Amino acid sequence: MNPMAEYVWLVIAIPLIGFLINGILGLSFESYRKRKTLIGSIATIAVFIPFLIVFSIFMGMTSESEAVVVKLFTWIEAGSFSSDISYRVDQLSIIMGLVVTGVGSLIHLYSMGYMKDDEGYWKFFAYLNLFIFAMLNLVLGNNLILLFLGWEGVGVCSFLLIGFWYGDMAKSDAAKKAFVYNRVGDFAFLIAMFLVFKTVGSLEFDVIFANLELFSSDVTFWIALLMFIGATGKSAQIPLFVWLPDAMAGPTPVSALIHAATMVTSGIYLISRFSSMYVLTPEAMLIVAVIGGLTAIIAATIALTQYDIKRVLAYSTVSQLGFMFLALGSGGFIAAMFHVVTHAFFKACLFLGSGSVIHTMHHVEHELHHHGKDVHFDPQDMRYMGGLKKYMPSTYWTFLLSTFAIAGIPVFSGFFSKDEILAFVFNAGMGQYGYIYLGLWGLAALTAFLTAFYMFRLTLTTFHGTFKLPVKIKEAAGAEKYLHESPATMTLPLWVLAFLAVVGGFMGVPDFFVTSFGIDAHINWLHGWLDGVTSDVPLVLPYSIKWILVALAIAVAVSATMLAYRKYDNDKGEATDAAIQERFGSLYQVWTDKYNFDEAYEKTVINPVATFSDRVLAVFDIKVVDGFVNAIGGVVRFFGSLLRFMQTGVIQTYAIVFVIGVILVISLLIL
Repeated sequence: MNPMAEYVWLVIAIPLIGFLINGILGLSFESYRKRKTLIGSIATIAVFIPFLIVFSIFMGMTSESEAVVVKLFTWIEAGSFSSDISYRVDQLSIIMGLVVTGVGSLIHLYSMGYMKDDEGYWKFFAYLNLFIFAMLNLVLGNNLILLFLGWEGVGVCSFLLIGFWYGDMAKSDAAKKAFVYNRVGDFAFLIAMFLVFKTVGSLEFDVIFANLELFSSDVTFWIALLMFIGATGKSAQIPLFVWLPDAMAGPTPVSALIHAATMVTSGIYLISRFSSMYVLTPEAMLIVAVIGGLTAIIAATIALTQYDIKRVLAYSTVSQLGFMFLALGSGGFIAAMFHVVTHAFFKACLFLGSGSVIHTMHHVEHELHHHGKDVHFDPQDMRYMGGLKKYMPSTYWTFLLSTFAIAGIPVFSGFFSKDEILAFVFNAGMGQYGYIYLGLWGLAALTAFLTAFYMFRLTLTTFHGTFKLPVKIKEAAGAEKYLHESPATMTLPLWVLAFLAVVGGFMGVPDFFVTSFGIDAHINWLHGWLDGVTSDVPLVLPYSIKWILVALAIAVAVSATMLAYRKYDNDKGEATDAAIQERFGSLYQVWTDKYNFDEAYEKTVINPVATFSDRVLAVFDIKVVDGFVNAIGGVVRFFGSLLRFMQTGVIQTYAIVFVIGVILVISLLIL
């Protein structure tokens, strides 16, 4: 057994200690709140030390290592049921632990520079540490109850961090929206847990997976479907995805950590953990694949029309999560996890890069106001940017490298993970429901094209050409002299993440890259690492088809990139957007309106519930509930009004009553 695995509890405990230190001291002492370097350092160290522990556990493991369960204590015991606080160390949990603590450490470091002027600095870092604590419970927990504790914990932290600037009602509303939409999915997840317990009498992973034969086909289908509905809430899939773009109201580090790299991948982790159950129900897997494919293409078309730099990345995240679910539904569980890891690298870098840009644009606005110019603009609107690569070289190059990765340009990480997903979808097209999967492969290829196109639209509009703020607003003339690169605490994490976005894909280079040439070697490290803990459907495509799919993936990424360069480089962006709008007409308007999902929910759910509440529940509350309570109060008051006449305030009267009472008691005893 790996001796370091025994210390996995420290991985959970240290972020909690960081939360308590900054939370209690920040709440209690105003002098402590001013020591921002100390606060940020404590919070960052509270995540970096767990990363070192997880990394040391990882280094002591092999792909053949047996799972280690570390029990701390029995948490719940009722009759024959018991549930422990116990943590599972296996290949899947360690990969997720490395992502959560590794990327989390970098984002904590970045936040020290990004949030340095915020009054709630201490509270922000306390919330971040609490989130890491909850997320680690989710991915390391050894039973569904502990996983669900982390599942709900990350939801609460997401609510707190989206609404961190709660003085702005729009941000507060976005937090509530995220919380409510996630509760819908969580309810379905709870029902799935009840069905699991009803079938095997336990929620421990080992017991569940050792007794899969006890689950009938119908029960397996419903558990898989309900877990997937839970995942659509947390991982932002149709129909519960609309909360994620609005969640960009939170500080940018929150968007990078929670809504790009970690929390939103919880659903992918859950289904990967239960892959041995999902492969038993092809119908449920088909639903997962269809929803993932539709989410991917819908979010990609919306991203094409957005101008808010963070919203483009938000819809991109929804789309990439759709890719991951498409992989899960096609039997490519390792491919989905591969994309989870690579996506964490390049999307965290992109979000932090956008934060660097927004940070600078805010500085420009502040300086203009400081010099007496009443200039107002949206610091997140790409149309006011342009030409920033000259002033922000580190931000530009890291952003560009990550854009190459998400676009699927060869040798960058996204190329390998996205190519493997496409291969598994095409592979599924050779089996049951083949025509549907082949259609989904076409959708995925189109989504890959759109991804490369809109991401280079974003990069070129933001960093290339000329700085457009002085062109759009004449009073902002000379504003470019206020542009500057972000501090080292912000650019260092960008370079680390960009490096990982470049080389991260080599952990999953397909074996057929060498075996098709007669070389008997296994170079797909990630597949070998996770093969024992997931239940991948075998990839049975011949070498020729695999190479054709690779060539098509390269052609799609490169052609989309070249088209975007031709259309958006050198300040051609607005003209190109206008041309696209004219070409697609009403369809483009549908994309701009985000398919009217919010409006549909407003009409079909929110308004009817509000009307029913006003006309029925409010009346019931006032007339029945309040009426019953008031009636009880009225009865008590009535009898009290009668009895109050007995209270005369005269001592002689009380003495007579006392004597009469004594006589009555004695008489009863005698008789």
